[in-house]
Amino acid sequence: MTRIQDDPKTTAILNSAFQAFATYGFRKTSMDDIAKGAGMSRPAVYLHYKNKEAIVRELTQFYYGEKTALVAEALAGAGTLPELLAHAIQVQAQGMAEILASPHGLEMLDATKSMSTDIIQNGEAALTRLYADWLRREDAAGRAHLPVGPDEAAKTITASLKGIKMTASTAEEYEQSISQLSALLGAALEVR
Repeated sequence: MTRIQDDPKTTAILNSAFQAFATYGFRKTSMDDIAKGAGMSRPAVYLHYKNKEAIVRELTQFYYGEKTALVAEALAGAGTLPELLAHAIQVQAQGMAEILASPHGLEMLDATKSMSTDIIQNGEAALTRLYADWLRREDAAGRAHLPVGPDEAAKTITASLKGIKMTASTAEEYEQSISQLSALLGAALEVR
């Protein structure tokens, strides 16, 4: 993972937690495992987070904050509609294959979903708004073919990405499905 917070201790805890969850799974990871990986004592970790659930929520918040910024940057770039969309989808999907490749990837996703529903809903809504605003601009500039409105098209993009994340059983399947979706949507939305 990358630097998560300005506070090096928080960054160390969150990076350690992510690695421990990937290695041992959420249920088998202890606060001691997280503390050891962060180079801290267990009581020091508790000064930052009251439990593993709080850590998962923070990791989820970071994930959506990072993905929203990366997708916004990708959509603001230069290129054709299919190129911009492919880049945005690529940066949004980046890192997920790693999680799915972990023997505990599906457990990590399930834990995140059950503990961070509100954060996930807000994050998905923010991503949907980014795609909708971008499609609205592309449509106004005559560069997009929208068989449905920009809001509906954006919902389809984010729902499809989320669906692939939740149904892919391997990292390879995930990457292949993301690539196919990107090509399909790019071709469908491009003005000919």
